[in-house]
Parts: sequence; C-alpha cells; structure tokens
Amino acid sequence: MHIEPGLVDGAKITLSYATAAAAGTTGLWFARHAIKERGVTSLILRSGLAAVLTFLFFEVLPTFPVGVSEVHFILGSTLFLILGPGPSAIGLALGLVIQGLFFSPTDLPQYAMNMTTLLVPLFALTALARRTIAPGTAYVDLTYAQVLTLSACYQGGVVAWVAFWAIYGMGAQAVAPVGTFAVAYLAVILLEPLVDLGVLAAAKRARGKLSPLLVTPRLHTPA
Repeated sequence: MHIEPGLVDGAKITLSYATAAAAGTTGLWFARHAIKERGVTSLILRSGLAAVLTFLFFEVLPTFPVGVSEVHFILGSTLFLILGPGPSAIGLALGLVIQGLFFSPTDLPQYAMNMTTLLVPLFALTALARRTIAPGTAYVDLTYAQVLTLSACYQGGVVAWVAFWAIYGMGAQAVAPVGTFAVAYLAVILLEPLVDLGVLAAAKRARGKLSPLLVTPRLHTPA
C-alpha cells in the first residue's frame, strides 16, 4: 500500500475515515451508473476483474521503497479505460482489502488513507476524460498524448495524496522525502501510457470477441 504504518496516527487518522467515506460514496454512484449501462452481472464481473488486477499490481509487479512511501505500478488509467470508473473503484477498494487481510495486516489501519489515495485520482481522471476525449472517439482509438494525459492525472493525484498524508502526519520533515518519492514516480507516469496503448491495441483486435459484460461500453463504442 502507499501509506506506510505510523505515517499518520492518533487523532489525525480520523480525517482519513471521512475522505474514504466520501470516496466510497462517489464510487457507489459510478457503480450505479455502470448497472444502468450493462446490468448487475457486468458490474460484478468487471469489479471482480479489477480486484484481481489490483491485487496483482501490488503483489506481483515490482515495488520500490522510496522516500515516504513505495512506488507501485498501480495502472489506474488502464483499469479505467477497460473497465470503467465504477468497477475500477470497487476493484481498487477490494484489492486493497485482500492484500491487507492476507499479506499485509499491518497496513489495515491505513486502509482509509490508501483507499482515498487510489480512488479520488480515479474520479479526477474520469472527469478529465469527459472533458478531453471527444464524444465520437472510442477508447481503443486514443492517441499516446491522450493516454499520457490520463495517466499523468491519475498518478499525479496519487503522488499529491501521498504528499498530503505525509505532510499532514509528519509536518515539514516530510517535504524532502515527498520530493524524492514524487521524482521516482515519474517512471510510472512514463510507463503507464505504453501499457495503456498496448492493452487498447489488444482490445481493438479483439473487437467482437470480448463479451460486452467484461468491458466498459466506451471501450469500443463512441459515446
């Protein structure tokens, strides 16, 4: 997870419960929209897939301790482009729970902070996609510049929230480690668009072969 044990403790950790509640409520709103689009079964399948992928991102892909936290390859924009915001939000939250319960129980007290850190940038990414991607463009037809913008939005949001929690918990002494962490995260911002383009290219070739229940409608169909 992103927020290390002890970074924020005592009464200060109460704030994370409020931010996580707000993020969770927003995620449920997007989930409701996903149900309207393709039904409950699709939401369950996509959310389950997002949870499995989130778990794999944390436990299988390389992790590098840097500064106040760890650099993870959390491919938030990839989840969004393939599965949509509602299922991605549920999957990220569930993936964190699975990791905490079975592999990192010491991280569970930080769950609300980690949930906020991963979900709020996802919602910012969703808003940015609506503003910058033309209604007539399916996600499989996005350019590198477009997916770079989405990735930078998500990963930048993750860095911003980690910085907030670190400075909130530790004060000025966290500023230098936060800067080191932010610089290290540039590698993720540069790599994620390449992953996105590869996944979108595979999805484009698989047009008509993928079950509509497993992907967001916008993947192959313009809005």
